[in-house]
Amino acid sequence: MSHMEYKVGDATAPTAEGPKMIVHVCNDIGGWGRGFVVALSKRWPEPEASYRAWHKEGDSFRLGAVQLVQVEEDLWVANLIGQHKLRRQGEVPPIRYEAIEEGLQEVARWACEHQASVHMPRIGCGLAGGSWEQIEPILQRTLLSRDVAVTVYDLN
Repeated sequence: MSHMEYKVGDATAPTAEGPKMIVHVCNDIGGWGRGFVVALSKRWPEPEASYRAWHKEGDSFRLGAVQLVQVEEDLWVANLIGQHKLRRQGEVPPIRYEAIEEGLQEVARWACEHQASVHMPRIGCGLAGGSWEQIEPILQRTLLSRDVAVTVYDLN
């Protein structure tokens, strides 16, 4: 089983060699404009444009789905739909842990096929309102158990 590395830095600038994938959580209503996506859009226009087109088409756009967008020669962004709407529904935060786990299974398959490392902020723990204590075991079950190298970045 691989291990998870924590770094202080920018998740949009992964520091590993070889193929890399940046994973982040998107909502299921086509909204893009707050949180980590702002940093992605400043660096590359493709992830946002692809996400918006995917939402408009509607095909396979659902909780748990993943869209891979190549942004550089050895770098992809995974738009993972793991958030229902934008705001809390009463006491329930927008995060959907089952959807994140489903999406990370797909990420793990792709990463294994391409021998890619995975890089991310603390997904699901910002605007989605999730808990890292619940996300970390999902990462262990989906990525680390398949020997995928994972780096989690915290901004300075």
